[in-house]
Amino acid sequence: MKTLMVFDFDHTVVDDNSDTWVIRCLPDQSLPDKVKHSYRKGHWTEFMATVMNYIGEQEVSADHIRSVMEDIPFTPGMSDLLRFISENKRWVDCIVISDANTLFIDWILRAAGLGAAVDQVFTNPASVNERGRVELRCHHAHDCARCPVNLCKRRVLEVYLAERAQYRRVFYVGDGGNDLCPTSCLRRCDVVMPRKGYTLEKLLAKQDNAHAPGARVVSWSSGTEILQELKASLAS
Repeated sequence: MKTLMVFDFDHTVVDDNSDTWVIRCLPDQSLPDKVKHSYRKGHWTEFMATVMNYIGEQEVSADHIRSVMEDIPFTPGMSDLLRFISENKRWVDCIVISDANTLFIDWILRAAGLGAAVDQVFTNPASVNERGRVELRCHHAHDCARCPVNLCKRRVLEVYLAERAQYRRVFYVGDGGNDLCPTSCLRRCDVVMPRKGYTLEKLLAKQDNAHAPGARVVSWSSGTEILQELKASLAS
């Protein structure tokens, strides 16, 4: 049986937030207060749609946005990890579940030559419209009270796993608060890998035994540590 690697994207695969990195494409690299104050808690994708509309109004081209996004840094060791995964597809499947968007993730992975590592991306759909502006939509609707209105990562992972033969082991790699919910559907043989010093690690530490994930928890600070865990698992 194969192993499944599940990755968040921002502050996990890449060492920054792609949604805030995109502001660098603006001439003054900042948003007006009117746009900043339009954010409502739990409605980040709606806010980012407003941001991208504003960027379009400034006549920033999609090509320029893409060139800016391609410069976002990868988390240390992550490129080596993804290359290893792409070279071992016989044994490893890999998906990304992210609150970013399809364009940003595709642009970033392709520019780095790492697209082959990822079998499927679950995120908010984005496209360039006839006016050359980037438009965003929510990934799905759900009834999970713990997650943002546009994406429940647990629901995505549950559906993905239900549609496939059982994996030998699942590694879930993330950093943020919205990465906590999907850990609840993992098994004892699986591994949750929160980034050291980030929100997910802190939330996992706070959980009592009744609500803690059944999976083993292994913190990480670089892709090199994740690769070591993956190699050890494949060899066992």
